[in-house]
Formats: sequence, C-alpha cells, structure tokens
Amino acid sequence: MKGFEVVTSDDCKIGHVVDVEGDHLVIEHGLLKKTRHAVPETFAHADEAEQTVRLSVSKEIVVNSPKLENGSIDRQAVGEHYGLAEGTPAPATEGYGDLVDDDPARSADQDALRAGREPADQQRAEIRERGLEPDRTEKPTGYLSDRVPGGR
Repeated sequence: MKGFEVVTSDDCKIGHVVDVEGDHLVIEHGLLKKTRHAVPETFAHADEAEQTVRLSVSKEIVVNSPKLENGSIDRQAVGEHYGLAEGTPAPATEGYGDLVDDDPARSADQDALRAGREPADQQRAEIRERGLEPDRTEKPTGYLSDRVPGGR
C-alpha cells in the first residue's frame, strides 16, 4: 500500500501512504508543511487496481488526529482519537477476569449475591410462584391523615 493515494469518506484527497506499521497506515498530508498521521487499518480499504486507499472517516478526523512525533505511533492516543478499545486501558481485574470489589461494572444483583441475599428478580419470581400477592385492600400507614383527628 506504500505510495497509494488516500481518499477520505468525504471524497477529499489528503495525501499518500508512506508506511505501514503493524495495523496502522502512516499517511503524509500537506504540500509545504508535511505532517504524518497514523490511521488504523480498520478504517482503510485498499483498491489495488486504482492504487488508492479509501478511508471510512472524514478529512477533518484524520487531520485532527495525533501527529507522529519522531516517527513513532502513540497507539493509545490514536486509539482514543478514533474511538477504539486500544485507546482505553483495561479495567482492573484480579486473577483470571475476576472483577475487583469496587468495579463499576458490577451489578446490583451481583452485589446482592455476594451479600448472601437473593437478587430482586428471583424474589419477584418466588412471590409469583407461591401466588402471594400483597394485600391491596389495606390502607398503607404513615400518612398524615392517620395522625390528624378526623382524618380520612
């Protein structure tokens, strides 16, 4: 793909491929003041016959992406810019994928199980299976009318 012309999703010719590093294309952009940007191959589709690479992102996204400094790609910065998972550090885990105690990905049901309680959906299922319906004829307590003389 080296030397292929690069065309963005908004049909702008922004430069050419000068290198391929791992799963990133290095694109050189500009006439006088040339800059280099890394674009993940996920967004690139090469056409060998036309010797072009079509990107599924706009020119603005490529131009605003992190520039290559000293020829090295900052994979995390590029991943964050393009919204890829490699731009986000992995969540803290213990051992083989066990979540840490205060992990925000833990659900209320998981917390209930760890505390020795049944999750809410199991409680509701048991109530339905036993045919227990709350007594809806009785008036709830705690209203102001219960404490006021002559209250209804």
